[in-house]
Amino acid sequence: MMDTRSQHAVDPHRSLHSDTGGVPGEHPGRSSNPLIKVVGLGWLEFEKPDLARAGKFLSDFGFAVTDRTPESLVLRGHWAGTPGVVVRRGPGSRFVGPVFRADARADLERLARATDTRIVPHRGGEAVQLTDPSGFPVRVVYGIPELPAVPERPPSRMNFGPDPVRANDPQRPARRPAQIERLGHVAIGTTRFGAALDWYLDNLGMIVSDFLYFDGQRERGPSMAFIRCDLGSVPSDHHTLAMALQPQTGYLHSAYQVTDLDEVAAAGEYLRERGYRHAWGIGRHVQGSQIFDYWRDPERLMFEHYTDGDVFDCSMQPGWAPMSVSGLAQWGPKATAEFTGTRDAGVVLAAIKALTDKGNEVDFAALRGMIKAMAS
Repeated sequence: MMDTRSQHAVDPHRSLHSDTGGVPGEHPGRSSNPLIKVVGLGWLEFEKPDLARAGKFLSDFGFAVTDRTPESLVLRGHWAGTPGVVVRRGPGSRFVGPVFRADARADLERLARATDTRIVPHRGGEAVQLTDPSGFPVRVVYGIPELPAVPERPPSRMNFGPDPVRANDPQRPARRPAQIERLGHVAIGTTRFGAALDWYLDNLGMIVSDFLYFDGQRERGPSMAFIRCDLGSVPSDHHTLAMALQPQTGYLHSAYQVTDLDEVAAAGEYLRERGYRHAWGIGRHVQGSQIFDYWRDPERLMFEHYTDGDVFDCSMQPGWAPMSVSGLAQWGPKATAEFTGTRDAGVVLAAIKALTDKGNEVDFAALRGMIKAMAS
């Protein structure tokens, strides 16, 4: 393996988004010939048994309801675009899957031919329905009518340095629901990390911003990836999808951009006053650099407010770093068990089951790596 001490002198990742880049033979973080290149997330789909309770939390979190029926809720942020969240009535509380936006109808045609699926009408546009190797339904859409922008407050004006911009003008951020601007990303755990990673790169043309690996096990390859859309020379969010090898496949959290730190903090106070369960924050992440704050909904699904995230164009290659809980944030409180799920008894049962199930990538070495990461 390359001597990282000498590598630091020339590696472009030093002091950027990761201590090191990849070395020859490691996963390149992108496909050489993807089917298409999606241009972003459209929305996320959930099921909830109680739509009134789901709508109350999501409104308190900062969404506006744009459509409501006895069987579904459609919620949006302030920026123009597609809705951010769709909730349908279901027997339990669960994340169903992500919806990605294609750049052209020809992309849907190419996907449909390659995957032996059909293009179908969907929400005023068209869609192709796929399933990733983890079992999540993944919809790719084109031609969905966009919602117009809704006015929002401008970012706070800050008195930095010797020349204040705000004189005789006190700031008093209101404690109220956040003004969510847009959907940012979704994070999932999977027992089939490698297969799922390659599926998103090969089929949807996404590219990796950062890899994490189990400390002391870099030779087995990455165990987590922060994946962005490839918009060429146009910068895109550091990650639209985050994916980690886990003892069980499922939703970890989803993240929604707000205006600034005041919005993150004041909206958090509003949620706290209404009795919602805080998971972790406020802090600043390492991979992606977002200022973050995490909350649980009444059924314990996790949602994140964030601001000031990194954006990369296609020239930025993947960074590599060891996985650790302490490495999740540059500053802020220590990651909580509420965030990591380490006190959930179901995790132990899931780990035992994963070891006995065929067709996944969880083995004893991976479990040791996960335990070490949670303790570090």
